Amino acid sequence: MSTVEFDGPPRQVEPLTVEELQDRIRRVSGTDVTITTMLSGTRWIDTARQATTYRAGRVLLAGDAAPRVRAGRRPGPQRRYRRRGEPRLEARGRGMRLGGEDILDTYTTERHPVAARLLQNTRAQIALMRPDPQTSALWEMFSDLMDLDDAHRYVADMLAGMDVRYDLGDDHRLVGTLCPDMKLTLERPDPDVVTAVTRSADLLREGRGLLLDLVDRAEARDAAAAWTGRVNTVTARTDRVDVDALLIRPDGCVAWALPTGQDLDATTLVRALGTWFGQQA
Repeated sequence: MSTVEFDGPPRQVEPLTVEELQDRIRRVSGTDVTITTMLSGTRWIDTARQATTYRAGRVLLAGDAAPRVRAGRRPGPQRRYRRRGEPRLEARGRGMRLGGEDILDTYTTERHPVAARLLQNTRAQIALMRPDPQTSALWEMFSDLMDLDDAHRYVADMLAGMDVRYDLGDDHRLVGTLCPDMKLTLERPDPDVVTAVTRSADLLREGRGLLLDLVDRAEARDAAAAWTGRVNTVTARTDRVDVDALLIRPDGCVAWALPTGQDLDATTLVRALGTWFGQQA
């Protein structure tokens, strides 16, 4: 049993008592409920706040230590690699850098705006729960909007964290976004692989980078050869026709893309490899 109230956080800091819970239930429900036994009780507070920076020297805030929300929202799938893989590479001395900035500093650059938007959306969800006539009218309008496919897709992508796009300095529409999960037919399957058909998401399970060559662009594979210890290179076919090759970070974010039929500028691929996977081995 639970109650939801919108008059601010409770003043008490002591554990929840039977009397307090009973009083709240009576006030919210308007019925003369009597609680005889309570096995456990907790207070749930809409706590939503964010650190101004996620790194201070040797201290790195990750997970719920950076953005704190309590409305069923999570910061998204991309965060998992960023909070696990990057410190590991730094500790191994691979020195991934972005200009004069090391890779751990880019965690704040990328994730802080995402978490700020998460907090904003969380507060909006709480606001739509308020039991006053104005909010009820707003909720009815919002419900009508959700019948529109574009609005439904927009909210669904937002809630799933699928609408995130990092500014990685490339105007290709896929760069900085979560790579769409594609069905792939491997051109050069590993002898140990039972089937030559897989999905792009499955190729990221090792927690390594992935160079996905979709039309047998040997020059792209050659440019990435020096990073084979950190990046898997896979040649495959798929139904996509808008891109020839992709460099994908372990978090599923597209770091580089080669548009269909475009001549390869190897320096852009090498730069992306060096940025996210360190200097050549």
